Amino acid sequence: MMNLLFIALGLLLLILGGNWLLKAAVGFSLRLLIPKIVIGMTVVSFATSAPELIVSIKSALDGHADIALGNVIGSNIANLGLVLAITILISTISVEKSFYKTDWPVMMVASAMLYGFIAFDGVLVRYEGIILFSMLLVFLVYLLKFQKTAVVDELPEDDEELPLYKNVMFLIIGGIALWGGSELLIDGAVGMAEKFNVSERVIGITIVSVGTSIPELAASVIAILKKEKAISLGNLIGSNVFNILAVLGLTSIITPVEVTDNGLLSSDIYWMLGFSLLIFPLVFAPVRMKLSWKEGLILLALYLGFIYKMII
Repeated sequence: MMNLLFIALGLLLLILGGNWLLKAAVGFSLRLLIPKIVIGMTVVSFATSAPELIVSIKSALDGHADIALGNVIGSNIANLGLVLAITILISTISVEKSFYKTDWPVMMVASAMLYGFIAFDGVLVRYEGIILFSMLLVFLVYLLKFQKTAVVDELPEDDEELPLYKNVMFLIIGGIALWGGSELLIDGAVGMAEKFNVSERVIGITIVSVGTSIPELAASVIAILKKEKAISLGNLIGSNVFNILAVLGLTSIITPVEVTDNGLLSSDIYWMLGFSLLIFPLVFAPVRMKLSWKEGLILLALYLGFIYKMII
């Protein structure tokens, strides 16, 4: 019962935190005259990736590297196969040109770098973490310097510029709620999973990764309902980039991340690369630069197939 209570409270905090974080993101985009997709790929992505960062660092320091790595790989799969699928099942997304010019290529480069770093020796060491995190800093500088004027942004009529203290307040309490909610959700989920004697890799790839992807789901669904679609798409692509470059980058700088369950290298990372690659053709077919419920069904079916394969 205690584990179920933790899960329920965690979900509630994550939903509230996603809403507060979105208020802050929209507020800052209005105040700074920055396109919302840029805010989505920086402020929102970093805050919603905070649970992955906390979980991965703590797991690696405690000697549970499979949870740390499985958490990131599983979260990236869940972001595209579950969160994006649910988002476009709710409402069709019009994809910005920045998707194929910047966002998707950076996500693929980051994914390929991660594969190259761990596929052969099974460990992510400090200098590799420094390379990953340095790439993130370069990407953010490019994003803020060049993409600000490259994205056409349409503000809904009900947007209003909030006082600065309110923007900061929503950002802080949203971040705290996301962190606290994720902690409760993960504690409850892992507690239940351990009773069924499930491996750390499976816990990391399924329960923990889905738990830490709840902020992305909450923020994206709320963004869609409020017609903030630029934030929704930017948030998901940005979160995958942040998960690899920031979460695994910082984690491996602090302590080496060594794979002990070969399933991460022989199966899971290929699923992550597959989902990342699949997004590109789905954006162009059957309708160019749009993602609708049809693509959502494809992604969701593949994700359920992945989960089924993990469980059996």
